[in-house]
Amino acid sequence: MARTRDVTVVGGGIVGMTAAVALQERGARVTVLAADDPADTVSTVAAAVWYPSHTDQDPRVLRWARWTHAELSRQAVDGVPGVVARPTRMLLRHRYAGPPWWAEACGDLVAEPAPPPYTTVLRFTAPTVEMTPYLAWLRQRLEDGGGRVLRRRVERLADALDTAPTVVNATGLAAGRLAADPAVHPVRGHLVLVANPGLTTSVRDEDDPAGITYVHPRRHDVVLGGTFQPGVAHTGPDPATAAAIRRRCVALVPELADAPVLGERIGLRPARHGGPRVEVDPDPAGPPGSRLVHAYGHGGAGVTLSWGCAAEVADLALGG
Repeated sequence: MARTRDVTVVGGGIVGMTAAVALQERGARVTVLAADDPADTVSTVAAAVWYPSHTDQDPRVLRWARWTHAELSRQAVDGVPGVVARPTRMLLRHRYAGPPWWAEACGDLVAEPAPPPYTTVLRFTAPTVEMTPYLAWLRQRLEDGGGRVLRRRVERLADALDTAPTVVNATGLAAGRLAADPAVHPVRGHLVLVANPGLTTSVRDEDDPAGITYVHPRRHDVVLGGTFQPGVAHTGPDPATAAAIRRRCVALVPELADAPVLGERIGLRPARHGGPRVEVDPDPAGPPGSRLVHAYGHGGAGVTLSWGCAAEVADLALGG
């Protein structure tokens, strides 16, 4: 019989938890070390709609996005908590020059003319995820398979390598310090939550000159966004920004005009100049035979790339 490999995943957000489940499904014995409970990570702040926002065209990103779209679509059919496949309208103000690079990942994109100030509307189906029940489901799935989630803040990746011969570094923003990577930086995101007046379709206008604008309905509320502020690291409230977000979203979807505001969410996306780092560290600084796999820097596309990235992480962690 093959020897079961012990793997420690550092980080309990969406990238860490999907990697942990993928590793366990490959036969690994997995422990997740999380500074915060998965329910308290920045992943819970995310609008969590499949869309490769602010990602560059890259074959591996396209592969991860395609894999994740397929997996989340299957989960929506299977009734996984928090996962719903929703019709999506993406409004363009610039001249349409053909399908975007990520179109083949969703498989059903159709372009149609749109009235001014828009030129085109792209229609496609996008899985959406309510992160609180979804992260709880991932944790339960891991624990049902014998895995563990421990609340433990890791000060050095070398310390994690003392717990298992293979470690996955999925620490998001903390990877800048833990992996000594100056390319890691925060991108502040601000959302407003309102009661859902009966909306079922996601709508986005990323060409809005006033800022990225999107409306993503969920079961009981609607996520209104948003902001994308690279290098801004504070998470304090900003009433003027919240009011501006709501104005833009009501202009985009007038049915929201009388929807009561339920709250705000502000989080820091864990971005990285040059795109996500998903690779084996050539110098893991651990005991002989150690393997350190990095998986961080996904920015605002963590959910969009999660399952595809998790499959690659499992290949890197368990291969060879």
